[in-house]
Amino acid sequence: MRLNALAGMPELGLSVVTGHDELERPVRWVVTTDLLDPGRYLTGGELVLTGLIWRRSADDSETFVRALARAGVSGLGACEARSGDLPPDLVEACRRHRVPLFHVPPELSFAEVTEHIVRHLSTARASDVTAVLDRHRQLVAGAGLDPVLEMIGRDLGMRCWVLTPSGRLVSGSSPLDPGTATALATTFLTARRLPCTRAGYSVFPVDEQTTSRVADWFVAFEGRYSDWPEERRALAGELAAVAAVERVRLDDRLSPEGRIAQELVRLVVTEGKASDILPRLEVTGLAGAPGYVALAAAAHGALRPAELRSVIKELLQGPAAPAVGVVDDEAIALVPADDTDVTARVRAAVQHLSPALTDTRLTVGVSGAAPVEGLRGAVEEARFARRLAEGRPGQGAVVGHEELATHVLLLASVPDDVRHVFKVRLLDPLRSYDQVHKADLVRTLEAFLQCSGSWTKCSELLHVHVNTLRYRIQRIQDLTGRDLSRLEDRVDFFLALRLG
Repeated sequence: MRLNALAGMPELGLSVVTGHDELERPVRWVVTTDLLDPGRYLTGGELVLTGLIWRRSADDSETFVRALARAGVSGLGACEARSGDLPPDLVEACRRHRVPLFHVPPELSFAEVTEHIVRHLSTARASDVTAVLDRHRQLVAGAGLDPVLEMIGRDLGMRCWVLTPSGRLVSGSSPLDPGTATALATTFLTARRLPCTRAGYSVFPVDEQTTSRVADWFVAFEGRYSDWPEERRALAGELAAVAAVERVRLDDRLSPEGRIAQELVRLVVTEGKASDILPRLEVTGLAGAPGYVALAAAAHGALRPAELRSVIKELLQGPAAPAVGVVDDEAIALVPADDTDVTARVRAAVQHLSPALTDTRLTVGVSGAAPVEGLRGAVEEARFARRLAEGRPGQGAVVGHEELATHVLLLASVPDDVRHVFKVRLLDPLRSYDQVHKADLVRTLEAFLQCSGSWTKCSELLHVHVNTLRYRIQRIQDLTGRDLSRLEDRVDFFLALRLG
């Protein structure tokens, strides 16, 4: 309980004298004392009750209140045994040391105050134990998170929510403003340590030990967990464990829909028959769309393929659920094309997750819209865009279809091994020569093509003499057996550089 609860108990009749702005302090226990310096018997969080028997002069009030402040008590309840009043020096000392002061009516005994508060605290702790038992019963009943969170909010006054790293609300004891949900997700992703408290909310991870934070859920509670008794902290841990079980239960990889989504993606990637693809589009709820957008994603680091799949599903949250599968450690997703800019949505989501990608690099490619007959081409476009993203800086990089030129789209349909051989045959001789002689042949080639073969413009761009440039171009031709005066050879070099 908190101090403001005491002021709201008419049966006690306590009145606040000082510290009106400190009434959010929690009360851990009640201590009655008549010692001038009781500090060594206090551990913090107590409501101290005193009859002022220790007071002989105004200086004694300063000594007594200073000891309470140093011990970290929550507040002081006092009444002068004879007059029933509070001396001004005690009031001033409490105001100076920011110790909330309550006046206890002279007709009310300290024993009654203590009994009332202890009963309240014991009831709260018993409720916590009951909540843990009810939580187990709810879980066994398979009712999900909603009844558990509603019960905790209703019976314990602990409003709480389970959310994803993107700020999507999984379940809650009450509605949660979208802006608050996003802010809590940012806190979860950026906090150096968890649990943590920010802006009046406490954030707990669900499965931090075995799951990357960008793929985890988290539990948010209203209030500061540092103010809670040990029983409520234990309850927070129990609720996080329940949420972890629910997260696994809702993972659809083993469900019929999840397996069919995996089959659909694999069929598209391997150019399966339309007669096999169309029924699976029906089952996944994707059939009938005027077009489809494909997404390809890969993670290098701590994020596992199974976790990557859940991250991609979060990135594509929208009007329709995506079909997601994993092929060769690359997550492939298909989503109906709508009026929203999928690339912009994914880019914003990856930027939101980036603070937590300290041990992982996430690269994503997004295709343009394509009809059902063009699913294979859309996937290849997305995969090629993702490979381009690998060359971008940052822990999270996204390349959209609008960044792909016409020749890039053509290259997307070329098998990986063919692209590799093409690139190696043209560029490896130049790179090996550069490593030994520091000749800058690759950079010279790029500049020469950029200037459309103009000797003057290229020499100015590289800040070298034209004769030096001619020597380098000759070395490039000698090493590769190509002639840069021929358009065909220039095109081959241009494509190899774009691949490399």
